[in-house]
Amino acid sequence: MGNHLTLAVAGSGKTRDIVEYCSGLPTDRRALVLTYTQANQAELRGRLAACAGDHLEIEVMGWFAFLLRHFARPFLPFMFPGKRIQGFNFEGRPHRMASGLNRFLDPGGAAYACELGRLAHELIAASHGALLRRLQCIYEEILIDEVQDLSSHDWDIIDALLSLKVDIHMVGDIRQAVLATNPRSSKNKRYAYADSIHWFREREAKGILTISESSETWRCRPEIVAFADTIFDTSWGFPTTQSRNHTVSLHDGVFLVHPEDVYQYVSKFRPLCLRCSAVSGKAFDLDYVNFRLAKGTQCRRVLIVPTHGIEAFVQCGIILGPIPAASFYVAVTRAFQSVAIVLAEPGNSALPYWEPDVEGTTDEGIE
Repeated sequence: MGNHLTLAVAGSGKTRDIVEYCSGLPTDRRALVLTYTQANQAELRGRLAACAGDHLEIEVMGWFAFLLRHFARPFLPFMFPGKRIQGFNFEGRPHRMASGLNRFLDPGGAAYACELGRLAHELIAASHGALLRRLQCIYEEILIDEVQDLSSHDWDIIDALLSLKVDIHMVGDIRQAVLATNPRSSKNKRYAYADSIHWFREREAKGILTISESSETWRCRPEIVAFADTIFDTSWGFPTTQSRNHTVSLHDGVFLVHPEDVYQYVSKFRPLCLRCSAVSGKAFDLDYVNFRLAKGTQCRRVLIVPTHGIEAFVQCGIILGPIPAASFYVAVTRAFQSVAIVLAEPGNSALPYWEPDVEGTTDEGIE
């Protein structure tokens, strides 16, 4: 397989494809599946247990657990003789003037999450090749799901992994880059969030990595994916998304909803109500989920209370920056059948307003 990246759109079945791939491996093939969030780790473990339970050589691990188990714990003495990792400190941060061991470990010996990538990367060099040789002895394949969540020193670590005699297969959706393993770091900032696409394309140009696009979604209706594709402008070079959702209901597509009709709309369609933050959603007393927390979910319908930036995008076509664009893309692509955006004035938007008096009386889907 070599070094390969699959860029897959929302609803394309990225996790399903990883599970199917793993279930097709020889039962003695030693493979590691990595992902950042605990929710995705749990989903992968559950699906692999159901579909590839006889493949005992497949491990699922979180990114931080990977750096602790295979970098920091076994190789810390190469930089700090006689010292050991005593735990993991996810929230804490070292003093900004800290140096040496105090830069990486708290007073109790727990590794700071925000410095773990840097420590792991420095240990690659400090071990004089022993760390990477050990990984080659343990695994024949490493698969990384939701690779767009990586950041900072993680990209240097991936560079090192790509040099191994191990097949590296990465899967992700750059347009859903709303999380980051180390969001406050300035290291490799030019590749942060959606800009990580440039890191991948640079490696592809060097012949280090091959990239394929998976642009079919089984989730979102054609109207939804057509709108979602406009959130990132054409300079990003993303392919057009193809919808395989042909289900028809009495309310399909992307709509505007006037603020005075919001509660009636919510009562009628029971959408998942999404907002960027408490500030953008304070006008309505709704049961909200924030954009970023909605990542990984799917539902029949969504109602989006927009930020000022999203309002300007819908009304005037003003392009969003990479991070707000990714957040909005996540919100829009949660829906199977319909997306509604709360907006008092349409501006230049061609999106139709939902009219309470002309809509059907039921929300039952029909084939």
